[in-house]
Amino acid sequence: MLLRDKLSLVQVFRMTWKLDITMIIFCTLAYYADTYWLREHISIPLSITAVLGTALAFFIGFNNNQAYDRWWEGRKIWGSLVNDSRTWARDLMAFVGEDDGVGQGYTLARRMVFRHLAFVYALKSSLRKDGDTYYQGYLNPDEVEAVAASKNAPNAILQLQANDLRTLRELGAVDGFLFRDLNSRLTAFTDQLGMCERIRNTIFPPSYLFFTRVFIWFYVMMTTFSLTENIGGWAVLFGWAVGFVFHVTHQNGLSIMDPLDTNPMSLPLNSISRTIEINLLEMLGHSPLPSPVEPVGRLYIL
Repeated sequence: MLLRDKLSLVQVFRMTWKLDITMIIFCTLAYYADTYWLREHISIPLSITAVLGTALAFFIGFNNNQAYDRWWEGRKIWGSLVNDSRTWARDLMAFVGEDDGVGQGYTLARRMVFRHLAFVYALKSSLRKDGDTYYQGYLNPDEVEAVAASKNAPNAILQLQANDLRTLRELGAVDGFLFRDLNSRLTAFTDQLGMCERIRNTIFPPSYLFFTRVFIWFYVMMTTFSLTENIGGWAVLFGWAVGFVFHVTHQNGLSIMDPLDTNPMSLPLNSISRTIEINLLEMLGHSPLPSPVEPVGRLYIL
């Protein structure tokens, strides 16, 4: 996730220079094609490009809206995960006390809080498919083996949580009302897992992306053809300018289409996971606390 709401000209140039060169070459070829061949056969009015531009703007706008919906849904899911994680730890620590008369209840509750951190990091690793095994540090050897044998590590950890929650109920460390609340929290974690998997595993229809690119290049070509007959060689510059606007607008949507990925515009899952880790460890009285995730080049955070 970007940390600044402004981009410098250097950053813009780094992101678009390849596209700029390609468009200038493309517009130059279109200019010469119109000058030495097409003009002898047909004259393309500017009204045609105006109609095409309007239609293309609606098409790009639809793509970008759908991409932002995916990004914002992911942000809401992980925002809910932060709040539910804090509630999960608070309920376990506050209502399963050290002096509740149940020997292992409080110890088991603390283990469930630690294990939740394993769930958060396992979820992050599963979504980004980066092979990170940091979550194993919050599991005991038997749990590591059980989770490794599962095809879905976060779901396997939730199953371990459910087993221990049942044990707390059998020990009498939690009453029926608290058991119901804690179980509903596990259900919420399951829902958040499923919603994240839905975003990660559902690709954006490739036909939208392909035809949007094709239409943009076609529009740039037609604009250059139309302008060549009116302003001559300046059509190359104006064709590039029109293409720059449409291409960059489309790229803005592409950059947030996969919110759970590891590009600068993706959600900062590393940072959110670390925030949850710091909050829960602090509630457990653990010291020292880990440091927040550092930004990459002071520009963005993963």
